[in-house]
Amino acid sequence: MDQVDPRLLSIADMDDKTRERIEAAVLALFSEQEYHRVKLIDVATMGRVSLQTIYKYYGGKETLLFSSLDSWLSELAKRMIDHLSGIENYKDRLRKVFWVMLDYFEHNPRVAQIIMSSVYLNTWRRDDTFRQPELMSIFMKVLGEGREQGVFREDVDEKDLLDIFLGVATRKISMWLVRGQSEPLTEKAPVLFDMIWAAMSRESSSEPQAIRAKAS
Repeated sequence: MDQVDPRLLSIADMDDKTRERIEAAVLALFSEQEYHRVKLIDVATMGRVSLQTIYKYYGGKETLLFSSLDSWLSELAKRMIDHLSGIENYKDRLRKVFWVMLDYFEHNPRVAQIIMSSVYLNTWRRDDTFRQPELMSIFMKVLGEGREQGVFREDVDEKDLLDIFLGVATRKISMWLVRGQSEPLTEKAPVLFDMIWAAMSRESSSEPQAIRAKAS
């Protein structure tokens, strides 16, 4: 992992236009090539900045990639947080969050491609870009409150519920890329969410028990 040099300038202090050009270059290069094949000089050339600027603000390739991912994913996280914090019932909130996830990657497939092919997961998972602590904290809070109110099934905890929700979404996104993006990613969002809800909700999980009790 790149070592943080205290002499590095803050990325927040970079000129917006310069940062946008660099991130556009990162998006183009890393979405088309594996991580180890991308050279910083190529990023600098495409972004029309000096290699010294890349090192001065980012320090290395890993930090450059993670910082760019943070910039792109923060937009998605903000939209998800807005819906999770909404006034709708739990089902409608999660339905909107699921659609927002699919919609974001439908319009940003190169970000999804980078996550699939250019990121070393074991390294990225130690970074806040991967953990998204604010988003995950709110997500877990919503799921926890839902369990307390009897909305979600009680035989699993919030982490299991989150795994089901994100597992279906991330699998759908990755296979959409593999299958050539032949249909809109959001096309089956309603029916897929109904399947997720059936797995997560307490009402759905109690139905088989009720059926068995009636049969006996």
